[in-house]
Amino acid sequence: MRRSLELKSKTKEEAINKALQQLNVKLEDLEVEIIENPTKGFLGFIGSKDGTYKFTVIERETDIAKKFIENILKNANITAKVNVTQENNLIKVNIEGNDAASLIGRRGETLDSIQFLTGLALNKVNKDSHMRVLVDIENYRSKREESLVRYASKVAREVAKTKKTKKLDCMNPYERRIVHSALQNDKYVITYSEGTDPYRRLVIEYKR
Repeated sequence: MRRSLELKSKTKEEAINKALQQLNVKLEDLEVEIIENPTKGFLGFIGSKDGTYKFTVIERETDIAKKFIENILKNANITAKVNVTQENNLIKVNIEGNDAASLIGRRGETLDSIQFLTGLALNKVNKDSHMRVLVDIENYRSKREESLVRYASKVAREVAKTKKTKKLDCMNPYERRIVHSALQNDKYVITYSEGTDPYRRLVIEYKR
């Protein structure tokens, strides 16, 4: 539920300052609605009436993502720091903390589930959102990417040498894209995927 506050004040500026203090937000995060304008009255003060203003906190998608994940951490009794940044239409969430590693799961399966649920939370608030979410814990994804690239190169060299097709273990779409990208310019092998998620796997084949 969006936080809101209704105030009466002699001027709009005065009401805004009160709202900023009470809601503890910045001006750019505040939506202002004038319910009733103030009246000066006779001689500027007799019969004057304060204006009524409604202030609503604008919930940005980065804030929603951060709060959602902080709630997951709280329910899991995990103390960790959540850093959120935005690059164009991508929201990056990095979770830092020794205990947070327990949320990665086997081959990042739990982490992927958290990322998926965070995306659903954003869409629930804003159905027209075009934002994508990337959730990481202790830079797991970059380490996993380096590991996948090394593994893909090793298997590619094996396929080039033996000319025998190799099928890798099941991977999620993110990991398959990493391998495809790593081998897309290889002179000796081609890559493609087969099967259906979550059992879809990547195939490395000798380029004939």
